[in-house]
Amino acid sequence: MPDAVLAVDQGTSGTKALVICPERGVVGTGFAEVRPRYLPGGLVEVDPEELYGSVVDAGHRALADAGEPVTALGLANQGETVLAWDPDTGRPLTDALVWQDRRAASLCAELGDRADELRHLTGLPLDPYFAAPKMAWIRRHLTREGQVTTSDSWLVHRLTGAHVTDAATASRTQLLDLDRVEWSPRALELYGLTGERLPAVVDNAAHVGTVRAFGPELPLTGLAVDQQAALLAQRVTEPGTAKCTYGTGAFLLAHTGGTPRRGASGLAACVAWRLGGRADHCLDGQVYTAASAVRWLTGLGVITGAADLDPVGATVPDTGGVTFVPALAGLAAPWWRGDLRGSLTGLGLDTAPGHLVRALCEGLAAQVAELADAAAADLGTPLTVLRVDGGLTRSALLMQTQADLLQRPVEVSALPDATALGVGTLARLGADPARTLAEVLPGAGPTTVYEPRITADEATERRTRFRGAVTALLAGGPA
Repeated sequence: MPDAVLAVDQGTSGTKALVICPERGVVGTGFAEVRPRYLPGGLVEVDPEELYGSVVDAGHRALADAGEPVTALGLANQGETVLAWDPDTGRPLTDALVWQDRRAASLCAELGDRADELRHLTGLPLDPYFAAPKMAWIRRHLTREGQVTTSDSWLVHRLTGAHVTDAATASRTQLLDLDRVEWSPRALELYGLTGERLPAVVDNAAHVGTVRAFGPELPLTGLAVDQQAALLAQRVTEPGTAKCTYGTGAFLLAHTGGTPRRGASGLAACVAWRLGGRADHCLDGQVYTAASAVRWLTGLGVITGAADLDPVGATVPDTGGVTFVPALAGLAAPWWRGDLRGSLTGLGLDTAPGHLVRALCEGLAAQVAELADAAAADLGTPLTVLRVDGGLTRSALLMQTQADLLQRPVEVSALPDATALGVGTLARLGADPARTLAEVLPGAGPTTVYEPRITADEATERRTRFRGAVTALLAGGPA
């Protein structure tokens, strides 16, 4: 029987675990909820013990569902979520500040005159979304004790005792020298983090320790930040194609090859993965609120959940003149204005729930289209196709709107859990380094391909209307 692996995706609102057999595909699944706290002032935090407990629970459930042994473990993480913890006991010393948390904005403002230097060093714009500002804020305001890292390092330490992070996750901190793929003394100095005991930066497929939390001893052989794991599962391994994952936020990544490509269009440059000591790179753009915007609309009572997007949206033919910029946690790439709030304009007495649903879908799709255009500009060549995954890809309305505004085919992945499948691929590679990446990549093609149904002129008109609403936000006034 081919060797199965346990792949665990520790995400913002829950942890998904899969048991993956290279011949039979997914043979076991498990899920455990995580409940971040959304507090006034853009604060988002979560109990670290809840993160760890969700990893163990989801893993056990997937193993029980599969009813067969596994030979290795892969772990994907949220990327920019950070905490302080005691290296001797493994005990958390603070809550985990979730990637969406904005409390380090004032610290970023202090470093404003160093933004260009940091971007050149690390590939990342200066923004509290990334890990380093949160780490520095914890040191300044919460504790000087223990060590402060991204959540993956703490989880790996709890599971194995090792003190590591993978190259892709490290590239999301704004502390990594992007050219050397090593911690940058200068970035550490700028953030006041000189002397911190940072984790060792390891390849994404490598044996990093032994895990006993799931019963039999398991080697931990795959590590990745969530979006890069999904990029790998989508088989975006060469320049020219991009993927977008529609989860709590929406994240578009475009492969750029073996050297960093620092763009001028507002995207982040980071490591896609490092295998056998060789790093591949990507451009990364974010929409902070995707499924979380759908939850917001649900909380207002407009819909009862994401499953309502299509039937409620189908009750009207268009947005009825409503424009929604769903910047409910700020505007990310390519604008990087996390201080802004969203806007909903063009409302009238005839505005119905269907108009709001269509305006939300159009706002999300327009933001992703802006990211795709930025990636194409930085690459110097248009993207030929967008491969998509994540829960919101179940909405035909959103996916058709995406194809329409992008004027490119949108391929919906047959892999609903691309992040877990990607880190499972890395786990197989780390457990058997003699294999090649091509041999271990998932082979499934798209389940559905959405082709544009509107003209380029109409797409331009709709996107221009959206850009106008964004411009009004940036100018500080109503659209």
